[in-house]
Parts: sequence; C-alpha cells; structure tokens
Amino acid sequence: MYEHDVIVVGAGGAGLRAAIAAHEEGADVAIVSKLHPVRSHTGAAEGGINAALREADSWEDHAYDTMKGSDYLADAPAAETLCKDSPKETIKLEHWGMAFSRDEDGRVSQRPFGGLSFPRTTYAGAETGHQLLHTMYEQLVKRGIKVYDEWHVTQLAVTNEEKPEDRTCHGIVAYDVQSGKVEGFHARNGVIIATGGLGQAYDHTTNAVSNTGDGVAMAYRAGVPMEDMEFIQFHPTTLPSTGVLISEGVRGEGGILYNEEGERFMFEYGYANNAGELASRDVVSRAELTEVNEGRGIEDEYVHLDMRHLGTERILDRLENILHLAEDFEGVDGLVEPMPVKPGQHYAMGGIETDENGETCITGLYAAGECACASVHGGNRLGGNALPELIVFGKRAGHHAAGKEMDDAKITTGKVGDYEEAEIESPVPLGESGLGGDVAADGGAAAATTGSELVQQFVDEERETIEALLEKDEGIQHAEIRERVQKSMTQNVNVFREEEGLKQALRDIREARELYLDVFVADKSRTFNTDLLQTLETRNILDIAEGITLGALARNEFRGAHWRKEYQERRDEEWLKHTLLSWNDGEPELWYKPVILEGENKTYEPKVRSY
Repeated sequence: MYEHDVIVVGAGGAGLRAAIAAHEEGADVAIVSKLHPVRSHTGAAEGGINAALREADSWEDHAYDTMKGSDYLADAPAAETLCKDSPKETIKLEHWGMAFSRDEDGRVSQRPFGGLSFPRTTYAGAETGHQLLHTMYEQLVKRGIKVYDEWHVTQLAVTNEEKPEDRTCHGIVAYDVQSGKVEGFHARNGVIIATGGLGQAYDHTTNAVSNTGDGVAMAYRAGVPMEDMEFIQFHPTTLPSTGVLISEGVRGEGGILYNEEGERFMFEYGYANNAGELASRDVVSRAELTEVNEGRGIEDEYVHLDMRHLGTERILDRLENILHLAEDFEGVDGLVEPMPVKPGQHYAMGGIETDENGETCITGLYAAGECACASVHGGNRLGGNALPELIVFGKRAGHHAAGKEMDDAKITTGKVGDYEEAEIESPVPLGESGLGGDVAADGGAAAATTGSELVQQFVDEERETIEALLEKDEGIQHAEIRERVQKSMTQNVNVFREEEGLKQALRDIREARELYLDVFVADKSRTFNTDLLQTLETRNILDIAEGITLGALARNEFRGAHWRKEYQERRDEEWLKHTLLSWNDGEPELWYKPVILEGENKTYEPKVRSY
C-alpha cells in the first residue's frame, strides 16, 4: 500500500495546480492518473483564460458577466472567487514561464470572447491549454512531486456511516495498467478528485476518449451528490466528422458564421442582434441547429465558419493550429475556404457538489476542475472561464487538503440547511445493477479501525471484482453497451430536449444497465489491458448518463444550456435552485437547494439574458 498526506486523482490542469498548492503547504503529495500528465485533456483547450488584467476592466464586471452567462444559476460566492483570484493566478503562470501571446507594447494579449463585456481572454495562440499544462508540469517536476501515471482509480475508500455528511475518505483503490495489479493509496489528510470531463457519455464530443466521468461517478457512489448534471454545454464549433474543437478564438478574432444561403444568420434571423457570433455558447449552438433544422444548413448537417478575411498573417500568428485541424480532419484549407462546423458535446457545468474551497460533504474528500460543481458556471459556462477554474479552485482545494487555514465557505454541501426533497417520475427502475461487491453500501466495513485498514478492505473487494471479470468467458462486451448509451444520449439528451426523448434515454440506459450484468472482458492479459480498463469506465458512463437525463427530465424550464420543448421560458419563481442527485442504497434520490445570488457587495438579480 502507498501512503501520502494528500492524493490527487487526475493530472490535468486542476490536478497539477492542486498538487503544487498542497506541496507549497508542506504536504507529502502524490498524483494518481490514468494518463501521463502532459497527455491530459487540458492540453486540448484552445481559447484562453479570462482574467481582469487591464485598468479599464474589473473582477466585478467579470463576475457580472459570469452570473449573467450562467443564466443566474451560478452561486455568487464561487463566481466571485473565480473572478477575484484569476488575475493573480494568471500572472503567476506568466511568472512560471507560460508563453502567452503579447501585444506590441509587451503586455499579455487579451481577445474578445462570447458573453464578455470586455476583451479579457488571455491566450497563447490557439493552444492555451497545451501551454498551461506544460508550464505546470515543469513546476511539478521542479518540486519532485510523485506521479503514479497509468494508474486507473476505481474506488474511493470511504467509511459507511448512514449519512454522507458523517463519512470520511481515507484513500483510493487503483488499477496499475502496466502491471495489472490492484493497490491501495492511503491519504493521511485528503483526496482531491480532478478527473475532468464526462463527454464519453455522448458519441459526438470534443472530449478525449479518457473523459468518462470517473471521478463524478465514484464520488456519487460514495455518497457525494451530483449537482446540476442536466447542464451540458454543446460547443457551437466542432468539426462534423470527428467532434474536434475549433476554438472560440476564431470568432473572438472576427470569424463569421454563414448558413447555406450565405447569410450571416446570427444577425439575419435575430439570434443575437448585438453580439452576433460572440453571443454565449448555448445561444450560438441553438442558432446553428435551428438553421439546420429549418433547411438552411449545409448538407443538412452543419454551417460554415469563415476566417479568410482575417488575413494570412493574423491567422498564422494567432490561429495556426486551427488550420492544421481543419486540413487534417476535413480536408479544408481555412486560408482559402470556410470550415464546416456544428455543435458538439463539450463541457459539463454540473458535477461533484463542492463549496468554494473544493470540499465535499464527505470529510477529507475534495474536487476541482470540470468534475466539480461549486457552482461557478450555473446553467451555461462562458468561454475562457474553464481554465481559470482549474487554477483557482485547484489551488484552493490543494491548500485546504494540506491543512491551510481558509476562510469559512459560504456555500454548503450535503443535506444541510435549506433543501427540498423531490420525487422522480421515471418510466423504468433507476440506479445500480452493477457488478462486484456490495455496491449499495458505498463505504467501508465497520470492522476497519484505521484508515489504512479501510483502504485494504476496498482493495481486497476490487481484486475480487476484477478477477471475476477476467475469469468470465462469455457475455456481452462493454463496447456494445457503451455505444447504445452514447447514441441514445446524442439522440435524446442533446441541445434540444423533449420529455418523451428523455424518457426514452432512461429506458435505453436501463437496458444498458441490465446488459452490463452480463459484461465480460475478452482480453485476459494482465498488462496494458485496455479492454478491462474500458469495461470499468463504462460502469461510470452508465451512472453519468442517468444523472444527466434525470436532471433534464426534472427541470421543467428553459435555462442556459438546458432547452425543453415543453417549457420555453425561464421560471425563476420555481426553478432558481440547484438539482442534486444522491446515491441512496443504489437508487438516485432527487432534491434541490437554492441558488446563492448574494455576492460580496451586491445581489445578482435575475434579468432577461440577451446578447
């Protein structure tokens, strides 16, 4: 068994920043990741980091834009924390050597982005995430922080008190992809989940194949609520054949969207009369799909994004890698012809319920980055707000887990204070029909007297589960199950949602859960067994897909990225609240808690969101 003060699960932007912060506080910290750090999906982020750096800008304006962009579902303490801390954290990256693009006067460049009232998106060409990831990895190496890479974390070792708020996390269980061994990691102080996105619940996504929602699903099964899972961001500019992202930076620099008729439809059809292509992502995605659905799409599938007018010099200086993506995946030369684009699943606004210090309702368990929900983004994330979330909340979680004194959180976690129980109306039974162990217990055995003993009990259970999978000789393979779920989610829980489609998705997920009872692993090898790894991931995808769909079915309104055919207006009097799902003996339990609109110096009153 391995032992450290703080264990970080995941080595993307949030995980690296959390590990560095914990190390700064003197903790013995280690990262456990199924990918080498520089292969993390943060490296695919293209756009930039929102930070109020100019004298004419302010964190208060950034916070207002964030709350407005969220359709007033973000919690003000989290949004204000992001906007206040982002400038100094961005400057720290620059001091660490991050190669930001610069203006002629030497200052770090900033560009316009959708939903922003000021051009505050700081960037490094169109490869900001790549630069950020490598800059922080250098800091990790400099500090000698231990990384267990190609270890897939399968369980959290959490005690089994009846109420999640009384439980404690003592470590994790992980599968070593290289050797096939299952081992335990005892965390003396805390575990930080930083596992990133969950896009593999869909079949058209900008997310990497590794983004299977592992951290969210594990925390959910351990007793931490999933928050606002229905709010999925569909990025308006992805390549049709692959889902590869085309940065919002193209539109930030002046790129234009056209339909088949050559019309600049964001203005021509009144989708965003002021901001046009730089409206928030949910607005632009719905506009594009409306064009396609009304017969003005190209090949009934996509629209055109044109950047030719920006000129070769500007494109090569600021957007060069976009040219390579368009050429490699679509055979299009962006210097001489427009690029085909359509909406694709991109980001999860919801995730593991945390406060603004990254802490969950389980003692010793933290989360940061896309897998977490504080909530910074509410119903819709503004472009350029994801990367500052990684560095701001990764740092805060790392400091807290390492024992640094922090201001008391204003956001509560778990079933405390003002919350509202709710009923789920589902056409099928919900929840676990998984494999291995007593999955409904969601915690350790009462016999464990120490944290390391508890971790060992989880290790023993996981070894039995994996052995049973490898010994089984027939059944159904995970790929068929996963494909069914992905296709149903893309068909029924996409940009446009209808009640019957959501119910059909729940039926499909239920069928997939039943099939998963008969899952087997064809590859019996003990080393680099990706068949086994993906089989374990598929269980997580089932829980994630069900959580997204249940939240979407429950929320009877149109807010942010959540569009419902039957409910075409935002209903603040009823739905100014967060949707939460808790794991209750293997079955989802739905409840709500109010949004916090009271900030440090002002209350963010909901207004009509127009651009």
